[in-house]
Amino acid sequence: MTDRRIRRIVIVGGGTAGWMAAAALARGLQGNCRIDVVESDEIGTIGVGEATLPPIKLFNQTLGIDENAFVAATQGTFKLGIEFVDWSSLGHRYFHPFGQIGMPFDAVPLHQYWLRERARGDTTPLQDYAYAWVAARKGRFERPSGGRQHVQSTFDYAYHFDAALYARFLRGYAEQRGVVRTEGKVVDVTLRGDDGFIESVTLAGGAVLEADLFIDCSGFRGLLIEGSLKTGYESWEQWLPCDRAVAVPSAHGEAPVPYTRATAHAAGWQWRIPLQHRMGNGLVYGSRYIGDDEATALLLSKLEGEALAEPRLLRFVTGRRRLAWNRNCVALGLAAGFMEPLESTSIHLVQSSLSRLLALFPDRDFDPLAAREFNRLTHAEHERIRDFLILHYHATTRDDAPLWRDCRAMAIPDTLQYKLDQFRSCGRTVAEPLELFQNPNWLAVMIGQEVWPARYDPLVDLRTAVDAPSRLAELRQVMEQVALAMPTQAEYIDRHCRAR
Repeated sequence: MTDRRIRRIVIVGGGTAGWMAAAALARGLQGNCRIDVVESDEIGTIGVGEATLPPIKLFNQTLGIDENAFVAATQGTFKLGIEFVDWSSLGHRYFHPFGQIGMPFDAVPLHQYWLRERARGDTTPLQDYAYAWVAARKGRFERPSGGRQHVQSTFDYAYHFDAALYARFLRGYAEQRGVVRTEGKVVDVTLRGDDGFIESVTLAGGAVLEADLFIDCSGFRGLLIEGSLKTGYESWEQWLPCDRAVAVPSAHGEAPVPYTRATAHAAGWQWRIPLQHRMGNGLVYGSRYIGDDEATALLLSKLEGEALAEPRLLRFVTGRRRLAWNRNCVALGLAAGFMEPLESTSIHLVQSSLSRLLALFPDRDFDPLAAREFNRLTHAEHERIRDFLILHYHATTRDDAPLWRDCRAMAIPDTLQYKLDQFRSCGRTVAEPLELFQNPNWLAVMIGQEVWPARYDPLVDLRTAVDAPSRLAELRQVMEQVALAMPTQAEYIDRHCRAR
């Protein structure tokens, strides 16, 4: 039998995406394939994505990475969710928690009983039943623990970290497993004449690197996937109005809290991401609504501590490549598309694409069915995330600025409209099994954005044996008591993962 195994992979671009790819492939292929990373110090990386989602824990665990060592090496902190300020209306804030909202005490979802009590005059916010928020607002953190009957098991968490330090950490991991880094800038790409596959890349110094499989981690440029293969790009600017960001680190204004904050402004929104050694800040905005200089001045005026560097301006177009896997090239990270950082999905999309690539890993014949399935799953994931992000902009009562008026009035994708219609009917959430954001996520943001159902589930009134008011009050009391017994995030970090 002819050996058709992939013999060499070239990853073009380093940064978080490139070194995640190198680490995952080195682990998955167990040294049986040469892996090269072409990275140019001259080009640098974007490096502003510092907040993550809970599945990153699985990525690190799959690599065998010790959590405490990783958090210390990346100046990391913990993330229990995202606080949204001024999104649905000025002066309103809510929390999108990681994990469950409440603990089920009946076959009917807890939030349906909460909706009934709200209709009867109970003003307790839904988020007060999410243990992630109860702990977050007190600045507390420790890992989930206990069985299903313990509130300590109902939450989840992710990380804030310095993206450049994470890339460096993964580089060390990958190089220990045989990955070769080549310093250089790609100046030419050679395609095979018979099928248009990539044959090699040429570096500025004249070196030529041939490979069977190429991974494009070159950022927004899409050097291989677009520059050479002309794959095409599908823009989603009609739904996601922001096309620029300005970012700057600052000194801490207070002790780091275990959550991200996203504050809406007239022409966009501002992120605030606490690390051990600094605060990450940025303003995401639409250039139709505010100029670059004005946006930069606005961000600098909102910092809670002294700026530690000059602001960096980024331009982007929300959307995705028409194919993430084209011929013998797979695009990851910004080369594959950009969703904007609102719900911290960028690093997750690299992770999920790597999982798909390993599950559908090709040989040198490159079965087109593998690429077709990879692209089908990738497109579906991007579209469902897109809808979740659009929800934040569209479900608002703000009329104080053109951006928000435009977002309220815009036509939205049918897939999002269906979810909204279902929820507005009787609080029904309808996420698909493979969606990144599941029912608790949609529920938190729907209620947070003040999307109110016309009624609660009719089944609630038939469950007369359930004393919901008592069960809800008991749950709040238990959560408060348990959260107070947790260490503060600073205490937990000092004990387990303080950066040296």
